[in-house]
Amino acid sequence: MIRPHFVLASLCLVLSFPATAFSLPASQTSAQTAPQVSVLPLQALAGEFTNPENPDTPFSFYPQDGKLVVESSRMVPTSLNAVSATEFEDPDSKTTYRFTIDASGRASAVAVSYLSGEVYQRIGDPVHHIFHDYQRSEAMIAMRDGVKLHAVILKPADIATPLPFLMQRTPYGCDDTTRATFSASRPQLARDGYIYVCEDIRGRFKSEGQFIMMRPLADHGDPKVIDESTDTYDTVNWLLKNVPSNNGRVGVVGTSYPGFLAMMAGIDPNPAVKAISPQAPMIDVWKGDDFFHNGAFRQSYGYDYVKMMESSKENSKVTYGKDEDGYDFFLKRGSFQEDVKKSGSKDLPTWKLFLEHPAYDSVWSSRAVEDHLNKVAVPTLTVGGYYDQEDMYGPQEEYDKLEPHDVDHDNFLVLGPWRHGYWVSNSRHLGNLNYGEPIGKEFRSRIEAKFFGHYLKDEPGFDLVDTASFQTGSNTWKYYKHFPPIDSQPTSLYLLGDGLLGWNSSTKDAKTSYVSDPSNPVPYRHRPIQPTYGPGSQWYDWLTEDQRFVTGRKDVAVFKLPVLKKDLVVTGEVVADIYAATTGTDNDMVVKLIDQYPDNDPDPKMRAYQLMTNAEIFRGRYLSGFDHPEPLRANSVHEYRFSLHDIDHVFKAGHTVLVEIQSTWFPLYDRSPQTFVPNIMTAKPSDFEPATITIYSDPDHQSNVLLPLMNPCDHIACF
Repeated sequence: MIRPHFVLASLCLVLSFPATAFSLPASQTSAQTAPQVSVLPLQALAGEFTNPENPDTPFSFYPQDGKLVVESSRMVPTSLNAVSATEFEDPDSKTTYRFTIDASGRASAVAVSYLSGEVYQRIGDPVHHIFHDYQRSEAMIAMRDGVKLHAVILKPADIATPLPFLMQRTPYGCDDTTRATFSASRPQLARDGYIYVCEDIRGRFKSEGQFIMMRPLADHGDPKVIDESTDTYDTVNWLLKNVPSNNGRVGVVGTSYPGFLAMMAGIDPNPAVKAISPQAPMIDVWKGDDFFHNGAFRQSYGYDYVKMMESSKENSKVTYGKDEDGYDFFLKRGSFQEDVKKSGSKDLPTWKLFLEHPAYDSVWSSRAVEDHLNKVAVPTLTVGGYYDQEDMYGPQEEYDKLEPHDVDHDNFLVLGPWRHGYWVSNSRHLGNLNYGEPIGKEFRSRIEAKFFGHYLKDEPGFDLVDTASFQTGSNTWKYYKHFPPIDSQPTSLYLLGDGLLGWNSSTKDAKTSYVSDPSNPVPYRHRPIQPTYGPGSQWYDWLTEDQRFVTGRKDVAVFKLPVLKKDLVVTGEVVADIYAATTGTDNDMVVKLIDQYPDNDPDPKMRAYQLMTNAEIFRGRYLSGFDHPEPLRANSVHEYRFSLHDIDHVFKAGHTVLVEIQSTWFPLYDRSPQTFVPNIMTAKPSDFEPATITIYSDPDHQSNVLLPLMNPCDHIACF
C-alpha cells in the first residue's frame, strides 16, 4: 500500500501516486501552540501558487482566524502553525511550506517540503473551493449469514435534499475514510455531493468473517450462499433502510480489487444499484490479470501481494532483505516453492493455490468473472490504462464480454495511457512521457462525474456514446461508437529475415535464433528491483521504461521497420502470431511492440527512446489449452498466437516501429525451465537448461504481428 499522506481505499491490487499529484494533510486543524515568530502580515502570504511543470493542482493560502490556511481543489482547508515568519507547518503531516518574499513584501513563491524542492510561483489571489460538510459515522452491517461488515459512512450535513449513495467496497481498509480523504481521492464526486460509503470486505480490517482472495462466484439461486455480489446486495438493503435522506439509488465505484468488487455489484444486482464503474478490475487472475498471464506465473508480484494481504487482517510489509535486488533474491531461490519455504511466513492460502493449481482449473475458472458477463444489468462505465502494470486485461475483457449484450447502450469504456489507477492523478506526465494535459482530471470531470450524476441524480451532461480513448502519439481524446472503431483494419506486419519488418509476406526462407538461458534471464525492468510496494519502488511506471536497456542482449530478437515518412495510426487489438521452435520441451514467448523515437526528438529525455506500446507473454506448455499443459516437441515449429491487448497510438513520422521477442521476463514472470516438468512452481535447479529459440519466416510460417491500422501503410507512402 502506498500512503502519500493518506490511505486511498480504492487501491488494488495496489495503486500509487507521485508526490506531485496532490497533498493531503493528516488533519485540518491543530490544537498545538505555535512558536513565537517574527512578525509578517499573513495577508502578505495570501495567494494562489502553482508549479509551471505541474500546473493543475495549485495551492491557495489565506489568513483565517489568525492562522494561515492552505487548500487546493483536493485538499480541504487546513490550518498551519508558524515556524518562522516565512515558514509554516501542518502539525500532523509535518509538511512545511517555505515562502519567498519579493521586494514589495509579498510572497512570490512557496516551496513544499514533500515535493522535493519544487517551487510553486504565485499566480494570483487565493481560490476557495467547495467542500461539503461530510459527517462521519460507522456501522457494522449484518449479511444474510450473520457475518457483520464494517462500513464508514460520510453524509453531507449541508445538503438538505435526498442524495444517492456512492459506495466503494475494499480489502484495503476504511478507517482512514474522512471528508479529507474522500475530497483528495475523488474530488469531483466529493464536490457533487453523495452519501459516500466505504466498506471493508469479509475478513479484512474491522469486518468479520474469512477473507478469500477474489472470492469465487456463488450460485445465486441458493439464498443461503454468499459471495461479493450477495454482500453488496445485503449492504445496499441495509443502507436504504438505515441511512435517512437517501434518494433510493446507489452507485458503486472502485479501482483494481475494488474494481472487481464494483463489477460484482452488477451481477444479479440489488434493484437500487443504478450505476457501476469498475476501474482496472481484475477479471481473471490466471488468464491475464494479477497472478498469471497466459499461464506464466507473475512470481515477484504473486509473492509480494499475497504476503502483504494474507499475513494478517491488515497490510503487511514485504522486504527482500537489506539492499537486495529482487532479481538476485528470486534467482537465488530458484522456484516459487523455495520462495515460500524461505519466506518466514505461515502457509498462506493463495500461495497454496499457486503451488497446487498451476494450470487453469476450477480453482481459477470459479473466480473468472467474464463467464458471468452475459447481461448489462446496470449502466457500466469501465476504465482502464494502456500502461496498467497490474490489471490491463480486466477492463478490456469486461467491455468485450458485455458489448454483445448491450441492447440499451449502457456499456461504456474509457481507456487512457495510465498506469494502474492513475486517472486519479492531475499529472500531465507518466514516467518520462508528457501528454500536455491533465488527462485524469479531464476524465473525472467530463466523464466519471457526469456518468454518476446522470444515472443517480438525473443530471444532464453525460454524452459519451460508447468509448473514449486518449490516443497517444497525437495526444488527443478520441470518441468511438464502438471499440475498436469500424475503420480499424487488422493488418499483418511480417517478421522477415535480417531483423527486418515488412507489410508483405515472406517469399523466401528466413530464420532468427537466440539462446535463452534461465540462469541469466532478461530483467523486466531496470535493476535494482525493489519489492513491489516497497520504498523507492519503480514498479508503477515500468511499462514506460526505455527498452534500450535490454535491446542489445543476445537473447532478444529485434525486428525493425524503416523510419516512417508519415504517421501510422493504430487503434484496436494487437495480436502476435509467431512461428517458433525450441531445442527444449517448454518455453515462454514474450513479444513487444515498440515505438522508437528519433535521435533528434525535441525532448532530450526521449531521443532514441524505445517505448513499449504493447507487450505480453505466453507459456508454451499451454498451446493445446490452458487446462492441458503438455511438453513441446523439440525442434518442431509451433504457432504462438495471442493478444498483446488494445492500443490507440500514433507512430509519428520520423519514428521507427520495432518488434522484440525474448523468452524470459524476470522476476515478474517466473522462468520456464525450458524442459517440461509437471509443475514449474516446484522445479529443481537441475531442471533449468539453456535452449535455442528459432523464429521462422517463410511461406509456410509467416510470423507476424497483426496491427489494427486506421490508415494504410505501403512501402512507398510510409518509407
